[in-house]
Amino acid sequence: MGFDLRFGWTGPIGGVTLGATRSEGGTRRVSYRIGGGSTLPFLDSNSSFSSPLIAFEICDNPVFWPPIVRNYCGDLVNNVEDWAKTADSTYGADMIRLYLTSTRQRNFSDIPAVGKAVEAVLSATSLPLIIEGSNEPKIDSEVFQRCGEVAQGERLLLGTAEANRYRSIAAAALAYNHSLIAQSPIDVNLAKQLNILLREIGVLRDHIVIDPYTGTLGYGFEYSYSAMERIRFSALKGDTDLAMPMICSPADTLTIKEVREAESAVQDEMAATWEFYTGLAAAVAGAEIICVRHPETVGKLRLAFTSMKNGTGSAQVR
Repeated sequence: MGFDLRFGWTGPIGGVTLGATRSEGGTRRVSYRIGGGSTLPFLDSNSSFSSPLIAFEICDNPVFWPPIVRNYCGDLVNNVEDWAKTADSTYGADMIRLYLTSTRQRNFSDIPAVGKAVEAVLSATSLPLIIEGSNEPKIDSEVFQRCGEVAQGERLLLGTAEANRYRSIAAAALAYNHSLIAQSPIDVNLAKQLNILLREIGVLRDHIVIDPYTGTLGYGFEYSYSAMERIRFSALKGDTDLAMPMICSPADTLTIKEVREAESAVQDEMAATWEFYTGLAAAVAGAEIICVRHPETVGKLRLAFTSMKNGTGSAQVR
């Protein structure tokens, strides 16, 4: 492993394995080992790093989803199986991120439906899966236990753990050998503190993916970018409490004023472009997984990552 001593980097990023193939005890057609880098991505065109993974975000109740995505995808959003299958076979995603938005209804209690939604997506696609819950600890305790159980052996990535609510998700991750997302509010020290808290209750380093929280270009992303760079620099300089892979979701770009108020003829192009550039900047800062919601963003990011990795051109939206 070659470290870039020009910057005093002497420590690697730890690895996290997501998804499990049949030979590994799961049913996925591919598994990914993210992390492991010893420098920033795209720093040198001849670097041997793997391009960031692109996860496509879907949900089980589209009422809570951006209107521009609902309009673009049409009836797909009403069938989580078809939506997941299309994200895999047509959009070309590397992973699927399922938001259980049905759990965000008041007095939600239909835990069996959660398990069915996860099973449906696992059946519809053989890509590794990320699961997002309700963000309500009392609900998520049961939600993640059910998700962890029905997907045992698949090595899910569960989200999201925060400083004031991490025990329920950690319990499910520990019980069923899944990994989890640790999110902190754009602060290096808080990201480190949360990782320490998770490790103190038994979560291993190689089961933690950092989410430094992502603003939108023009709406605070510069703070997110700075936090991501500082996290990655600290890790490369040997801080093992921050030496985990990172995940970024620029989906808030689809709700900003510029996109909402764009003329209908260019609204999709505007949305995908904004999401693309936010995701691309996060990838340059070190994120190993970029999560997007607009189908057109997937291909744009794929082309840019290939071009930048091969040193064959700049990242242009086409």
